[in-house]
Amino acid sequence: MNWLTNIIRPRIQSLVEPKEVPDNLWQKCDACEGMLFHRDLKNNANVCYHCGHHLRITVKERLALLFDGGQYEKMDIPDVPFDPLKFKDRKKYSDRLKDTRSKTGLKDAMTIAKGTIKGQPAVIAAFNFSFMGGSMGAAVGESIVKAAEEAIKTRSALIIIPASGGARMQESVISLMQMPRTIIAVEMVKENHLPYIVLLTDPTTGGVSASFAMVGDIHIAEPGATIGFAGRRVIQETVREELPDDFQTAEYLLEHGMVDRVVPRQKLHDEIGTILDLLMNKKRTPSAPKSEQEAA
Repeated sequence: MNWLTNIIRPRIQSLVEPKEVPDNLWQKCDACEGMLFHRDLKNNANVCYHCGHHLRITVKERLALLFDGGQYEKMDIPDVPFDPLKFKDRKKYSDRLKDTRSKTGLKDAMTIAKGTIKGQPAVIAAFNFSFMGGSMGAAVGESIVKAAEEAIKTRSALIIIPASGGARMQESVISLMQMPRTIIAVEMVKENHLPYIVLLTDPTTGGVSASFAMVGDIHIAEPGATIGFAGRRVIQETVREELPDDFQTAEYLLEHGMVDRVVPRQKLHDEIGTILDLLMNKKRTPSAPKSEQEAA
């Protein structure tokens, strides 16, 4: 009897009892609502294998996808004054920053890294949308300036990857100041005959789209990415006209000459590598950076 109770019965129960399935094994596609197995989704660069919809990915995943062999050197982002305006809405800005840093493990909405793409040196400044919607404040502006200076110093291409809702309103005019500052920074890269490429991802909006994001030598966009300044509803109410269904999408901008290429995420490494190979061989020169020439 003990043999039946202690061995056979538990085995039968283990076979018929429902097993708990972890919540993160499956993910639903935002576009087609198809169920995606987490391992298959990761192997497909977070692109739905049912409909091709590009789900958002982390900056770490994106950098590993773009740099050769997934290898790169991460750079520290500059320190900036902590909440200099002492801003408060429903919550203190300083508390928002602390909470977001604790939740994300990030210092701010920007990550800078350098490495090679198909053998060509590149500095990438990528936005972290999970950090306050990728909003641009002083830290983001300083990070872009640092990335531009590093590109000039190492004779590398500069690649910026926006994923942002725009300027960070909690930093008021300090945030708006980053628009001209970042444009000046990327113009320095161009003056030194180095490529500046923008990879537009979902979403690229607000002050980011109105500044450095739209002044690249080459603009590449991921399929389906939302790219624009004001929101669709605001524009529609202002112009009082019905807008096309694909308005403010990567494909719409390509059709109207605002971006150069719409490239699936899985092909970005090869596509950017080919572009860099063409541009770097023409633009790279052994001369010193322009800033050093002027100083001399």
